[in-house]
Amino acid sequence: MSENFVLNAEVREGTGTGVSRRLRHAGMFPGVVYGAGQAPVPLALEHDKVWHMSNEEAFYSNVMTLNVGGKKEDVVVKALQRHPYKQAILHLDLQRVDAKKKLHMRVPLHLLNEDTAVGVKLGGTVSHLCSEVEVVCLPADLPEYLELDIAALEIDSSLHLSDIKLPKGVELAELVRGADHDQSVVAIHKTRGAEIDKSEDAPSDAAGNEEEK
Repeated sequence: MSENFVLNAEVREGTGTGVSRRLRHAGMFPGVVYGAGQAPVPLALEHDKVWHMSNEEAFYSNVMTLNVGGKKEDVVVKALQRHPYKQAILHLDLQRVDAKKKLHMRVPLHLLNEDTAVGVKLGGTVSHLCSEVEVVCLPADLPEYLELDIAALEIDSSLHLSDIKLPKGVELAELVRGADHDQSVVAIHKTRGAEIDKSEDAPSDAAGNEEEK
């Protein structure tokens, strides 16, 4: 974890559309925090501050601090609902974390050397088969993202979950479920354009016949 997000919130009184509308007019929006064996608590959060945080990739894969009236606790984002076309957050679900219990979280997967991979140099195109993966780890070990180097990946080849190098204390949820869940995460395929280029470079039979005439 490298970011230090702090969410300032108030306990929200009431529920429903009317309450949400009043919160939005006051520059706030509704949310809830739950988990760790405690009762759910409805929240009211500052919209603009959370909006700016939510535009950072790390917001969704970090343990952050929730501050409710001076009481602080560690939480992670479980769900964020945005307005379909307005720049507005409609609702935020937060989950409390226990430092001694493992989390199941989805984190981004970053590809390294994508533009210089062997298969790309030969005219192939990279296919992103997944953009994030589910990890299992203690809160202190939660990575902001994972990396996969595809420099040696050739055309018509792929890399799998098991090819991802994991930090200490981190497992991939799919592999914990079994080796048969070792799905492909990235592949390089020959592009149709590359095939067309090759055919254009070679002289056609028709052209050769014309020259013989």
